[in-house]
Amino acid sequence: MRVFITGGTGLIGSAVVAELLAAGHTVTALARSDASASAAEAAGCAVIRGSLADLVVLRAAAAEADGVIHLAFGNDFGSPEALAANVEEEAAALAAVGEALIGTDKPLVTVAGTPGVPGRASTEEDPMPVVGPVGGRGASVNRALGLASRGVRSAAVRLPRTVHADGTGGFAGILTGMARQSGVVAYPGDGTQRWPAVHAADAAALFRIALESSPAGGVWHAVADEGDTVRDIVAVIGRRLGLPVEPRPVEMFGPVGPVFAADQPSSSARTRAELGWEPTHPSLLEDLELLRA
Repeated sequence: MRVFITGGTGLIGSAVVAELLAAGHTVTALARSDASASAAEAAGCAVIRGSLADLVVLRAAAAEADGVIHLAFGNDFGSPEALAANVEEEAAALAAVGEALIGTDKPLVTVAGTPGVPGRASTEEDPMPVVGPVGGRGASVNRALGLASRGVRSAAVRLPRTVHADGTGGFAGILTGMARQSGVVAYPGDGTQRWPAVHAADAAALFRIALESSPAGGVWHAVADEGDTVRDIVAVIGRRLGLPVEPRPVEMFGPVGPVFAADQPSSSARTRAELGWEPTHPSLLEDLELLRA
């Protein structure tokens, strides 16, 4: 299958590219910069230069492909305005890709986050939130899934709050980066909130499976660890970095602070049963043991 991918050179995207190539697919990656283009080519991809703002480029690349995996999202989380701009840009990009695939029965696999459900682990049946700091992403994914009725084999892979590899990535990686800068492993809330997690290589396998075999409108959870407490996560980070661990006000963590402080365990039972996906790589707490001061 000829696959067009956005976001193919990040932590998750590079794992997805490796998984696709190993399975015999060919991959064309969207590259915004020279560095991204070089990384994609080194990984074995063909390259199309452009960004999520280049809607003409996206439509053409999607139309030429046998399937699309969308992973890209803006990296500026510094303010509510920047986050809103990222959400708006992604919505337009995903709509452009989806329009190019209408009536083709080609797969479109997009990315989402596992939802939080008070009092229990979320499941594949739970709806995506469409309000809040990143609610617009949920609305965009819902629109993409709605294309199932218009001849697109659309599917969504929901990722947990931490997708990790070699001790980095996701919410845990953000806390680690902040700790290296400040000298304190800071965390929001009381630390009892739970974050689900998955190794990037295991998530990549699910993206491939969804591309190849998900029915139209399928929603899947790439969750290996249902929910480690933030207290346990920061304890490992603090021990490995040799830094103190202290709570901090939610406001210190910017527009995603309330998300950081929320209890949000998640299950992948249906995904494992229906798609046969089974994670095999290290858990988050095991992976964090690779951190070095």
